[in-house]
Amino acid sequence: MQTMKAALVATIGIVAFLSCLRPGLAEENRRLALTVTIDGAIGPASASYVKEALAKASERRAEVVLLTMNTPGGLNSSMREIIADVLGSSVPVVGYVAPSGAHAASAGTYILYAAHIAAMAPGTNIGAATPVQIGGPLPGLPSGAPDKDSKDKKDEPKDPMTAKVTNDAVAFIRSLAELRGRNADWAEKAVREAATLSADGALQAHAIDLVARDPADLLRQIDGRVVEVAGGATQRLATQNAVIEAVDPGWISRFLAVITDPNVSLILLMVGIYGLIFEFMSPGAVAPGVVGTICLLLGLYALNLLPINYAGLGLMLVGIALLAIEAFNPTVVIGLGGVAAFVLGAIMLLRVEAPGYRLSWSVIAVVAAMLTGLVLVVLGALRRARRGPPRVGAQAMRGLAAEVLDWNENEGHVFTHGERWQARGADSFKPGERVEVANIAGLTLVVRRPNPASGKGGQSDD
Repeated sequence: MQTMKAALVATIGIVAFLSCLRPGLAEENRRLALTVTIDGAIGPASASYVKEALAKASERRAEVVLLTMNTPGGLNSSMREIIADVLGSSVPVVGYVAPSGAHAASAGTYILYAAHIAAMAPGTNIGAATPVQIGGPLPGLPSGAPDKDSKDKKDEPKDPMTAKVTNDAVAFIRSLAELRGRNADWAEKAVREAATLSADGALQAHAIDLVARDPADLLRQIDGRVVEVAGGATQRLATQNAVIEAVDPGWISRFLAVITDPNVSLILLMVGIYGLIFEFMSPGAVAPGVVGTICLLLGLYALNLLPINYAGLGLMLVGIALLAIEAFNPTVVIGLGGVAAFVLGAIMLLRVEAPGYRLSWSVIAVVAAMLTGLVLVVLGALRRARRGPPRVGAQAMRGLAAEVLDWNENEGHVFTHGERWQARGADSFKPGERVEVANIAGLTLVVRRPNPASGKGGQSDD
């Protein structure tokens, strides 16, 4: 009897234990699809966001990562960083151009070709992948357009640098197409001729794998597909009824998104410069120096993440140096030269034409106005100093009122300017009498009775 009771208690305990474990087991066994969204220009922030999301997907053993894109393109360095992370991911990445009306141009096309599965929503388009990051357009042609005389040479531009960059981009996107089994010829056309395709056209051209209305439809269509992940391992997708969970960018990605905007980085540099100048002009204020140093370092860090023209950065540094010299040794000419050097450097600073990474002319105009204002302030202070009365030396002492402390015949002592001075004069004075400084000879003041008509006798600095 006791044995049966013990068995019954053990059975109840096991059932209760399994009941407690059941939610955890269900949580562990559920299929998870993480969603990463790139909406806007591709840059350092986008690359950091994708890297974080792929790492999280690997930790949580997600079934797939949906990389949803709506982008006009971006920086080549950030694009290649994202592609390297996708190619090295142990979790399959599904590139998805969505929602309807979105596009994946330029860098977005490369990333879509690198994804394990490429999909588009109806009403979207891809293409226009001609590199425009280095150099300008060919003479007389829009950026990325082929030279008409080069059609017999596979549309290779005549300019050696443009040809080099274009050929490198063609080789890169063809390698991605061959890796994923997609249309390599159209990919080359997208680079050389800036060709574009709609969703249905891309599906017919075998540039993508499928067209899906929404993420749920996409997961349903890719269920059961076999993909090859990093290391050559194959994986059969089980995405039917998978739970879709969005991955929000971390604070580092959000921070990079703000400071790597070229206009924001330029403003940070300006705040830093002004803060340091005010700190040097008024030592001990502390706050301008601290804020200026932080902003200057943040601005320089942001520029370090962007492809910059070092000649432009050099001109900006020369401009900063000239403005610092102007603040301590006003000459106006040096200040105007500093403004010109800084503005020209800002115009030349970025060597990219990628969407979202161009300096705004309005920001450059505001920066130029602020620098010019600084020079005008210094110029105004210089004019006031030259027109105002002397503040130091013998000239500053003339006309000051003084009080006689003691006097014997033609000499004695007077008090003026907060100090006791030896004095002499042609008249005889009494202690406590008010006199006026007429001149200074060495360390002796020459005093006289004040002239009521001059109105200077009442002036005193004590």
